[in-house]
Amino acid sequence: MSAGPAKLTPAQAKNFGWADDARVRRVIAALERAEPSCARFVGGCVRDSLLGVAPKDIDVATTLTPEQAIKALKAAALGVAPTGIDHGTITAIADHMGIEVTTLRADVSTDGRRATVAFTRDWDIDARRRDFTVNALYLTPVLDLYDPVGGFSDLQARRVRFIGAAEDRIREDNLRILRFFRFSARFATTFDPAGLDACAALRAGMKILSAERIGDEVMKLLSLPAPQAAISAMQASGVLAEVWPAAPRIEVLARLKAIDAAAGAPIALAALFGDDGDGVDRRLRLSNAQSLQRRMAIANASPILGRPDERGARALLYRIGADRWRDACLLAEAQFLGESETPAARDHYLQNLAGLPDRWPPPRLPFGGKDALLAGVSEGPAVAALIKAAEARWIDEDFPPHARAMRIFDEEAARFISKG
Repeated sequence: MSAGPAKLTPAQAKNFGWADDARVRRVIAALERAEPSCARFVGGCVRDSLLGVAPKDIDVATTLTPEQAIKALKAAALGVAPTGIDHGTITAIADHMGIEVTTLRADVSTDGRRATVAFTRDWDIDARRRDFTVNALYLTPVLDLYDPVGGFSDLQARRVRFIGAAEDRIREDNLRILRFFRFSARFATTFDPAGLDACAALRAGMKILSAERIGDEVMKLLSLPAPQAAISAMQASGVLAEVWPAAPRIEVLARLKAIDAAAGAPIALAALFGDDGDGVDRRLRLSNAQSLQRRMAIANASPILGRPDERGARALLYRIGADRWRDACLLAEAQFLGESETPAARDHYLQNLAGLPDRWPPPRLPFGGKDALLAGVSEGPAVAALIKAAEARWIDEDFPPHARAMRIFDEEAARFISKG
């Protein structure tokens, strides 16, 4: 497809129904009242729709300056948030829907982490400062497609290719190394050789990137349905060692995603590095929730691989909860790659365990602090100690019904009171 406009086919146009959304039309109309033909959809919303995938976000590029865009949007009674105004990006808000609006840009200088930009009115210049050809597709409000760098043919060929010289694009922002592998995992069937060579040659530049930016890209990659080929390519090129030095367990990651393609990034990270990932949470600046999920999956997978009987499984499920149980079962099944038992038999056993929360929802503890006080136990540490002791007996007896549970509690309460 040439740099000039091309009409979408009827089949392609069907995937762009979002462009006719009343909220989107309001934003476009507001901008184009200030200057006709000043706005085009760009990036992921165009790329994904051409592939028949519903876009997550809608981005608009415009020849208006940020100040002009803000004025135009406010004149149309639309909300505006200056989300990235230093780089020319604002967010238009129409009926609670956010649409990013970015002024066309040219790079003035770059340092491998960030760019100093100047605004431009040249669509070709804006396209050539972007990372990959598939991200430099522009669509007008009347669905004319502009493809200045060959992104459409790359998209059809399932190819992710840097715009221009790969080395130049990477030196502008070293995060593009990781983005190359993530976008290739999403959209490509193979890895562009020139892109691979450039990523390998310039991988040391990742050292200047913040841990947060690296962690965000890695977790986005691991959340994909099939990241293992990209992880293998990262390992072969030396890029993965810049992220984390431990040897990856790519076969475990691949098995995890084969079992459940939607497995989240924390579980995928647990599969990839296992116990050798101690410290990776800090390296990638994971959230507390992500870190806890990764660590608990590893810790809880071990007793599950120990093949607890049904009674022992119920006790463990009660202690860790249904969500962590499912994570641990998934990781345990992914980690099993042999031993004396056949994979089919082991899988059947682990899959049966994974369904335990559906067959046996963990019960609530039938007694608490109020019961301890009514039994005559003094406030303070003794209350917690009594509950803990009674709970342990209740679990050991395999969660008997309420009447038996309360007898256990009364017996433990009497023992605590007699001890003074």
